[in-house]
Amino acid sequence: MKLHRILAAFILSASLMNIYAQNPVREFRGAWLHTVWQTQYKSRSTEANKKALIQQLDSLHKAGINAVFFQVRPQADAFYNSKIEPWSCYLTEAGKAPVPFWDPLEFVIEECHARGMELHAWLNPYRVTSNARQIASLPKNHIYHKHPERFLRYDGKLYFDPGLPENREFIGRVVEDIIRRYDVDGIHFDDYFYPYPVKGKEFPDSKSYARYGKGMKRADWRRHNVDLLIEEIHTRIASVKPWVRFGVSPFGIYRNKKSDPKGSDTNGLENYDSLYADVLLWENKGWVDYLMPQLYWELDHKSASYRVLIDWWNNNVSNRHLYIGEDVARTMKTPDSDGNPTQLARKVDMARKAENIQGVCWWPGYSVCSNIGGVADSLSRTWQSTPALVPSYPWISDKTPSPVENIRPINTREFKWKQSATTGSADDVVKYAIYRFESRSEINLSKPGALVDVITQTEYKASQPGVYVVTALSRVNNESAPSNPIVIGL
Repeated sequence: MKLHRILAAFILSASLMNIYAQNPVREFRGAWLHTVWQTQYKSRSTEANKKALIQQLDSLHKAGINAVFFQVRPQADAFYNSKIEPWSCYLTEAGKAPVPFWDPLEFVIEECHARGMELHAWLNPYRVTSNARQIASLPKNHIYHKHPERFLRYDGKLYFDPGLPENREFIGRVVEDIIRRYDVDGIHFDDYFYPYPVKGKEFPDSKSYARYGKGMKRADWRRHNVDLLIEEIHTRIASVKPWVRFGVSPFGIYRNKKSDPKGSDTNGLENYDSLYADVLLWENKGWVDYLMPQLYWELDHKSASYRVLIDWWNNNVSNRHLYIGEDVARTMKTPDSDGNPTQLARKVDMARKAENIQGVCWWPGYSVCSNIGGVADSLSRTWQSTPALVPSYPWISDKTPSPVENIRPINTREFKWKQSATTGSADDVVKYAIYRFESRSEINLSKPGALVDVITQTEYKASQPGVYVVTALSRVNNESAPSNPIVIGL
């Protein structure tokens, strides 16, 4: 019997390996790089930070990642040159600009785009400090010192009061400042809205509730406050740069069945009831372009099964994109029920087979870079071994770019083409996809393995002989028809 189980596991593994040798051409593959609670940025010099980020982005690119989420506002501060909020305490001392000067957000945008990767600026909306000690050390130019009445203390931490309209306006202004001054591909909020509840401690928002509650139940009023913030961010982005996507990565449980018959068969903290985040409403209203629930549990976790939750989210999100947040350590250090040493194959298989799931995002990206459990090796060799295009966003624009023109050789292994014109719209061409085929008769953009690179330049150096075509990609990842083919013989 044991031999039969081993043989079955081997057959399954071989089957999955064959499936993923033909990776999808379109798939979102993200990685989170958080800065909150990180000490390495402050301890390193400017040049050392740049070198470390280059190494990390190289590692992520090699592992098939096509979108990076860089945390630029960990707690009402900035990993960029902001005129609104002080420099982050996780980057410099006392809100002072780094010396020698550098702008981490600007740097990471340039490095990601140079690799054909997207960069989503990740912000935490309400958090101001992570402990009581940090309150006393907030820089003098922090908004807290100018308007302390707009903040609340809870469990020793400081938060913007979500019930105040002026706080929503301020957070919206921070987001608008970023998208106006930086070439970001997306704005991203994580799971922290109202703070995670502490048993026996009520969030102290009675004053703003009395002023703005207008007879609503407090829980409904709190959800309404977050709804207003999400709508505010959506509206600002759409009015300034509509091609910038806005997405949220909520806690993995929306509601349990015991709270709502339509909820998941789970038993854990709930977005809707504990964090006051009605994420399904935002998706239905079109206020977000994607949801990325954090399904950080094991496949058969007793209280929050990954199997149960991925199916629930797939069945409940279809109006906008759905990506799955994956925990690297739990995925790579836990065997599956088929005898495989990790749960990677099963999780990727389930995400790819689900009708309404367009990709995944790995938490944390640093664990991919350090190859925890061999995850980077597995991704680069098998599960993400070929490049993938980020899915398109047709509700922003469904216009197809014009085909690449004037493709011509530079020498026996390099070729170039004409730069596409830009107009400052969602339809601007910002990247090019390179496809390789054995012959002209094989040209088919959906063929697995044909996509070999995604670049921003207008010339390419081939590493293999073959027939190459180039397509143009717009800001929202709409793709042109292929160029005329060019034969590279090396």
